[in-house]
Amino acid sequence: MINAINQLAKLGFSNPRKLFLIDGFGAVLSAFLLGVVLVKFQPVFGIPKAILYFLASLPCAFAVYDFYCYYKIQDNLQYFLRVVAITNLSYCCLSFALTLYHRAVITSLGWTYILLEISLVATLAVLELKIAKRLTN
Repeated sequence: MINAINQLAKLGFSNPRKLFLIDGFGAVLSAFLLGVVLVKFQPVFGIPKAILYFLASLPCAFAVYDFYCYYKIQDNLQYFLRVVAITNLSYCCLSFALTLYHRAVITSLGWTYILLEISLVATLAVLELKIAKRLTN
């Protein structure tokens, strides 16, 4: 895992625009997992379907933004990376808050999924912030 993060950091520092692509594909994966897989196996995860659909809708919007930035934005990348990072961190907080609110019905597997997703998204967001800071300097 640490090796993968180091590789991602190298890629991000050498080509910051690629972070939009990585973030976008990650958002598509999150939307699919939340909106299709976890919904199909909702009793196993315990997360209410309405919450899964709501959480899945957010990465759909993030993916559109990410892919737009990747293909259209050439200048001021640090600003757009900060927007992505702050949005990702906000999504992590919202996911955790909603999970905490519904803790009585969420299974251990549901908690595992949410905490793993938060860990991955937060790690990417911190990397995006670091790269944005380096671009500013």
